[in-house]
Amino acid sequence: MSSTALSAGEIPPPPHRSLLQRAPDTLVWGVVIVLLLVAYKPVEMSHVTKLFTNSQNMREYGAELLKPDFTDWRLYVEMMWLTVQIAMWGTFLAVILAVPFGLACAKNVSPAWVQQPMRLLMNLLRSIPDLVLGTLFLVAVGLGPLGGVMALAVNTGAVLAKLFSEAVESIDRGPVEGVRATGANRLHEVVWGVIPQVAPHWTSYALYRFESNSRSATVLGLIGAGGIGQLLFETMNAFDYHKLSAIVIVIIVAVTLIDLLSQAMRGRLL
Repeated sequence: MSSTALSAGEIPPPPHRSLLQRAPDTLVWGVVIVLLLVAYKPVEMSHVTKLFTNSQNMREYGAELLKPDFTDWRLYVEMMWLTVQIAMWGTFLAVILAVPFGLACAKNVSPAWVQQPMRLLMNLLRSIPDLVLGTLFLVAVGLGPLGGVMALAVNTGAVLAKLFSEAVESIDRGPVEGVRATGANRLHEVVWGVIPQVAPHWTSYALYRFESNSRSATVLGLIGAGGIGQLLFETMNAFDYHKLSAIVIVIIVAVTLIDLLSQAMRGRLL
């Protein structure tokens, strides 16, 4: 396109793609549409109209939730703080696990005979729900926060190991080769050539998972892992909607503050 045409305000035409070039994208979207159609009946999407026909029930339930009872607010704050502590320790232990496992899963750091089994192990741990892991640890350590901490540590450790390995695989090889040129061994290459490049990304991933674990720790209260989640489910079972509303508000405020703090810290890292 000439400069004269561009100066006249003409917009260049979009790049043309042949039918063969568009075929993979068309196939992918076609498969997605087919899967959505297949899943329409199993997920009972035809019942979506009940949201309107039963709206009176929703209004009555919502009206009860609009009257929070903060009589026991000290207990709510104490239990929320315990939940945050569970998330903190779960995330901390997860990072300790994820650093060696992430390096072991990276194809540009570990040999294939180490990388492939480690990736399979991380896939296995990631696929086990937190509630199942929590139940497994509660059988060993008993009811209380420790079971929740260990469940978050294992599941989050596997998730972070994948993220950490992907960050390692995308590094610039220049610094690593520079360290190698000095005669350093493999460990020195990782410490001085790899980790300085990925440390900001690793920290950002860890902070994001801490946000997620603050919410996951609440759900673990369902199986007796302590924290505000346990209090939440006890209140639900008692149909005490006023106290339930107050607990939900405390959770929302706490998670929002954690999100804001995490975003500020990530913004300074990246």
